[in-house]
Amino acid sequence: MRDAEENLQVGSQNQNQENPRKMGFWGLLWTPIQWFKMLSEELHWSFVLGVVVVYGVSQGLGVGLSRVSTLYYMKDEQKMQPSEAQVYFAFIQIPWVVKPLWGLLTDTVPILGYRRRPYFVSAGFLGVISMLVVSLHKKLHLAFALLSLMAGSAGIAIADVTIDACVTQNSITHPSLAGDMQSLCGLSSSIGALIGFSLSGFFVHLIGPKGVFGLLSIPPGLVILVGMALRESHVHNFTYRRVSEKLLDASKTMWTTLKCPDVWRPCLYMYLSLALSMNINEGMFYWYTDAKGGPSFSQEVIGSTFAVGAVGSLLGVLIYQNLLKNHPFRDLLFWTQFLYGASGLLDLVLVLRINLKIGVPDFFFAVIDAAVTHMIGRLKWMPLLVLSTKLCPPGIEGTFFALLMSIDHVGMLSSSWAGGLLLHILKVTRTQFDNLWIATLIRSLMRLVPIGFLYLIPRNDPNFSVLPTEMLMTKKGDSILEPDTVEMTSLVNST
Repeated sequence: MRDAEENLQVGSQNQNQENPRKMGFWGLLWTPIQWFKMLSEELHWSFVLGVVVVYGVSQGLGVGLSRVSTLYYMKDEQKMQPSEAQVYFAFIQIPWVVKPLWGLLTDTVPILGYRRRPYFVSAGFLGVISMLVVSLHKKLHLAFALLSLMAGSAGIAIADVTIDACVTQNSITHPSLAGDMQSLCGLSSSIGALIGFSLSGFFVHLIGPKGVFGLLSIPPGLVILVGMALRESHVHNFTYRRVSEKLLDASKTMWTTLKCPDVWRPCLYMYLSLALSMNINEGMFYWYTDAKGGPSFSQEVIGSTFAVGAVGSLLGVLIYQNLLKNHPFRDLLFWTQFLYGASGLLDLVLVLRINLKIGVPDFFFAVIDAAVTHMIGRLKWMPLLVLSTKLCPPGIEGTFFALLMSIDHVGMLSSSWAGGLLLHILKVTRTQFDNLWIATLIRSLMRLVPIGFLYLIPRNDPNFSVLPTEMLMTKKGDSILEPDTVEMTSLVNST
């Protein structure tokens, strides 16, 4: 009997030792499913579906596919010069500059008694129609092509603002799940972007850029379904007379906040750090695909470099989160801005073909270039993003954060237009790249100029407040917009 009991004990111990291994393997597969199930039960499945569709499919997958297809569309279909493509591509991003307008509308102007659902449906229809126009029209005039692409960008921006408002509303009603919701947003966006960039080159090669635009009508179609399925309470007894009052109050509060030196000085630095970092990506793209002067990369290679860049960007977020998030803003920005300028010299090495002289293939070096540049760019951006959240006054946090992000988009537009002007002055064309190395050198040096404006950034510890005490003191219920309808731009989307 004793031997039998000992054998049973030994057998049970062996089973217990094997079970953790089995549970560890199956748990790795089962845990995400349980997590999605928990979020669906607590927040409703329609909200989870909306986050996955907007962040993962519309923004992640859709933007990943459209970035590469738009480059080839401008180059092969519209026959643009690099400087022209640089300028026109910036125009497509203009709807993101007016993002606070979309936020104010979805916060204060319900349609047919709903604050969110009609905006999802409108954004979806806008995206479907615009993508089909570009895809099906054989010889679309440049002006109409740009308007269609801008309309598609506006659809993505409106859906983004609307789902951000839903995330914020659920973060208020379910504060314990706020971190899970941000993780869901980040996971959806990252996976979608990786898949989109990875497949972009393959699809452009297989069906052409216009065919990809046809595929891009599917994500906004799913956004329409989100608007139809989303669970939302009906707004009763709403008077549109209050809309103008709310907009006026919010505008006064934002203007008062912007006049504060502790706010406008960091805002000015954020604009300068982006505007002075000249964007010459279109010039580099034309050189990448040139058969004579460049490495003649295929569509698949171009897509893969963008995918590796997305991985580098994600790595930058992880490094900041785990190692650098507690460092003072000014000190961290000094080193990241310096490294950002130095990383631009990798393009110079590639354009001058120095990599071939030391035996490094073009593709391998371009992949390293993309990963390093995007990683450092993300490290530079993260402290500015955290600083932006600390500049928002109570009551209009979401709308003011969207305003700060709009200022940053204006900086990026200025960077693109300045880069296009530089390419035009240096006579970098579709077939002439003799002066491209000068453009990359000037771009790298200009990236160092914002270091001279770091005095605009406070030395504050990231864990402390930046705004003056009197701006942080508000009475309960003094919010300009109702707490359950405040639009908060998600950090994950901006990163």
